[in-house]
Amino acid sequence: MKDQDLQEAARDFRYLLNHGYPRKGTLELVGNRYQLSLDERHLLHRGVFSEPDSTSRRHKVFPVKNLRNKKLAIDGHNVLITIEAGLAARPLVLADDGFIRDISGASGNFKRTAATDEALRLILDALKKTKPRHTLFLLDAPISHSGKLAEEIRRQLERWNLPGDALAIKVPEELLIGFPGIISTSDTVIIDRSSKVADLAGFIINRKVKPASMLRWKKRPSRA
Repeated sequence: MKDQDLQEAARDFRYLLNHGYPRKGTLELVGNRYQLSLDERHLLHRGVFSEPDSTSRRHKVFPVKNLRNKKLAIDGHNVLITIEAGLAARPLVLADDGFIRDISGASGNFKRTAATDEALRLILDALKKTKPRHTLFLLDAPISHSGKLAEEIRRQLERWNLPGDALAIKVPEELLIGFPGIISTSDTVIIDRSSKVADLAGFIINRKVKPASMLRWKKRPSRA
């Protein structure tokens, strides 16, 4: 599909969301109208939101550069997978709410690769420079080898002389939501139930990865 058509589909989707139409049904309607592929539908789902939702989330953004002496909790698989997508030149979208996301939105098939190690190195490098007081990585235990990945992250934290920990737990959201500090994630459910959120993955992608292809929605006046 031409970029112009995808941008038009995004405007229609956003317009309907702004007028209270249900998200799931509206995405199907717009996707069918423009004959969108599965990946293109994912781009809309992960990147287009109503103006109230986008505004609310933007108000919660905490600058990564201000993490010094703050407690930080990282939604481990979410952040790693997003950075890996940038490293592998997989599709990314700069969403209406200001967060950078990959289009998969799924971590069930996650497997550690060399890209995972590079993504972790980039995270640790960012932490070394921003100096949070303590960093807690939370990984989804149901995902294969999460325990081993948590062990590796703990080893790397010690090697980099960074105060922190890594845990593989069944439901990371239970600790992320209500965490007494800053949360790093692009998960909309967690963002909507949190007060301060840092887009660490987006920060790293913009400064260190600089992907050649990241979709940015063109800003035009809203339809009346």
